[in-house]
Amino acid sequence: MSPGADPSGAYRLAVVGATGAVGAQMLEILAERGFPAREVVPFASERSAGRTLEGPDRLGELRVSPLSEEAIRDFDLALFSAGSSVSREWAPRFADAGAVVIDNSSCWRMEPEVPLVVAEVNPEALAGHRGIVANPNCSTMQMVVALKPIHDAAGIERVVVSTYQSTSGTGVRAVRELQDQSHAILHEVEPEPPAVYPHRIAFNVLPQVETFREGDDYSTEERKMMAETRKILGDESLRISATCARVPVVTGHSESLNVQTGEDLSPERCRELLSGAPGVTVIDDPANGLYPLAVDAAGRDDVFVGRIRRDPSHQRTLNLWVVSDNLRKGAALNAVQLAELLHERGLIRPGARSPV
Repeated sequence: MSPGADPSGAYRLAVVGATGAVGAQMLEILAERGFPAREVVPFASERSAGRTLEGPDRLGELRVSPLSEEAIRDFDLALFSAGSSVSREWAPRFADAGAVVIDNSSCWRMEPEVPLVVAEVNPEALAGHRGIVANPNCSTMQMVVALKPIHDAAGIERVVVSTYQSTSGTGVRAVRELQDQSHAILHEVEPEPPAVYPHRIAFNVLPQVETFREGDDYSTEERKMMAETRKILGDESLRISATCARVPVVTGHSESLNVQTGEDLSPERCRELLSGAPGVTVIDDPANGLYPLAVDAAGRDDVFVGRIRRDPSHQRTLNLWVVSDNLRKGAALNAVQLAELLHERGLIRPGARSPV
């Protein structure tokens, strides 16, 4: 549990999409951080109904339930990681039934009345919730954690971001596809045709994350990063361009940021600001091989920043390398942190109807 939390409240909490990679992480983190839940109910599809999952120690095994009007009654909180179509249908139903929903899909992020919140960046936005709170895209999440201290100190005029995103961001089937293709190639066997990605991911880089809509040269992932960053930082004037690529890594997204500030900011001052920022760890001694790596970020909570240096081609511009665990901080951890903040700030009470 985060510092200062009052453990006296005890919530009835739902985890929707509990059998997926992010849902499993949510259950794990709820247990790790001692979130004050008197009951945790995992929800998933009909085919997963009846399965048992490991919950917080004091609650023992949890039995998976399918979603139904009767089953969703009397919850205080609901953490969603089940995709946009499920969120579109069921998040309002949970909210109408009295729960505060923290949704990890893209469904509600850009709705004007729904706060899009990162715990270390804009927690004040939670105060305006009407029953649904949105978690941002995993790539956006780690970027804005790094950008926030810079934006506050010097202002940001423009960001160019290139991402190197792991296969776990697509799901378990994508990770398996990477592993199977890699195994085949290393054993000099032709791999099976790709089923998850449009091209082979093993020993390759795909300059496509998600899909391209007709008439748009930017992928849906790139559009998300650009729009969500402006909303979270509360700056519609921010110029941002994104290129998102998928790389043959299991866990951990890496990003190259080119940041033009409003006022001049030295690399030394930038390191100082980021070193003191919540949720950030600076690893920046490249001469000695010290910089953030995806394999080191996996399983850890922080956003890691290194390779902080001036851009010699443009004034008031810095380059940064940013890495984070996309399943953990990029999704599950932030959802639990938001639940903790709602609790700490009295924005929900056990057994009370949420403000809808």
